[in-house]
Amino acid sequence: MSQDLIGTHLRQSLAALDRAAKDPALLAVARRIADVIIAALDSGNKLLLVGNGGSAADAQHIAAEIVGRYKKDRPGYAAMALTTDTSALTAISNDYGFEWVFARQVEGLAQEGDILLALSTSGRSPSILKALRAARELGITTIGFTGTQGEPMAAYCDHLLVVPSDDTPIVQQIHIAFAHGICDAIEQTMMREPGSVRDGRS
Repeated sequence: MSQDLIGTHLRQSLAALDRAAKDPALLAVARRIADVIIAALDSGNKLLLVGNGGSAADAQHIAAEIVGRYKKDRPGYAAMALTTDTSALTAISNDYGFEWVFARQVEGLAQEGDILLALSTSGRSPSILKALRAARELGITTIGFTGTQGEPMAAYCDHLLVVPSDDTPIVQQIHIAFAHGICDAIEQTMMREPGSVRDGRS
């Protein structure tokens, strides 16, 4: 190989992650997102997650960290990726069109006090925007993860985390890095106070 493509990717990823780690406003958004999710879970509500492609995998990954465990043994918390039910995904896509694949699930599953977390590297995916719009109409708190081109999501998100890149793989990597940090904050905080939903002894 004339170019070290792997090394170049790693250096670009490191540079973007370093920019994110040194951005006080971005870190403040991430902390607010963690607080909002903690409050919902502590009240017995659930986190719904949506994404397409690699972001669908990330949605499932994040849900698994919250329902199962991140680092510590503790009660499971309520999180659901709306990317996994093949019957719902194919029926909705067939009957209504793929752009409705998440919105219809939000309409059917979301309840007052729940949160929708939508991941889109471009911020322009019709299925993601329709899901956020449906959540807004139901009064559900909306959170978005996107990249620097994701301005279309801003109109539908109560909290929007915009990572400092427009390169899809790097955006996805930083999304999961922030998600892991948020999962750590959720787990540590939910376990800290005894006698509530947080530690399963309420």
